[in-house]
Amino acid sequence: MFSFRRGKIEYIIAGLGNPGPKYANTRHNAGFKAVDQLAKEEGFEIKKSKFQALIADEMVDGKRCLIMKPQTMMNLSGEAIMEAAEYYNIPNENIIVIYDDISLDIGKTRIRRKGSAGGHNGIKSIISCLGSEEFPRIKIGVDKKPNPSYDLAKWVLSEFPKEKSEELQTALENATKAVRLMVNGKTDEAMNKYNS
Repeated sequence: MFSFRRGKIEYIIAGLGNPGPKYANTRHNAGFKAVDQLAKEEGFEIKKSKFQALIADEMVDGKRCLIMKPQTMMNLSGEAIMEAAEYYNIPNENIIVIYDDISLDIGKTRIRRKGSAGGHNGIKSIISCLGSEEFPRIKIGVDKKPNPSYDLAKWVLSEFPKEKSEELQTALENATKAVRLMVNGKTDEAMNKYNS
């Protein structure tokens, strides 16, 4: 599908994850899955390599956006995002980050205008690189750890259970609907509709 591009890139939409097939279906790759869902719905591919990321330059709901999947490994995601943000002069409030959240059940989403890293290494890296917590984010639930002593790294690098695939799909679709509202300045509406 050909999208007619006008004007400069206004938004970065970054899905977080780890590169490579061995991580493809892990909980930590919920952000990659969400931007892949957006690409599928809008009829484009995220395959060009730039800014230490796979990118696509596309119109999303009338806004020209850079869609990114950082290829740095999760805990260095901020490097790729900062590189692109500096290149295109994108303000922090126009950098939408989509990532996994272990405090939410699979199927749930939560949208925030800003906030701390909450223990998420990808978000820690972005906050460190941008020097700010003031960027909007869409969190995708990946379920809580089975018990408090369960190793966090092992949990987020485990695969989504097949029996939860419908709930996961709902969350990914809600995330892409939220993105379309957010790039049009309707973050409050996105929060009202998609904060579980």
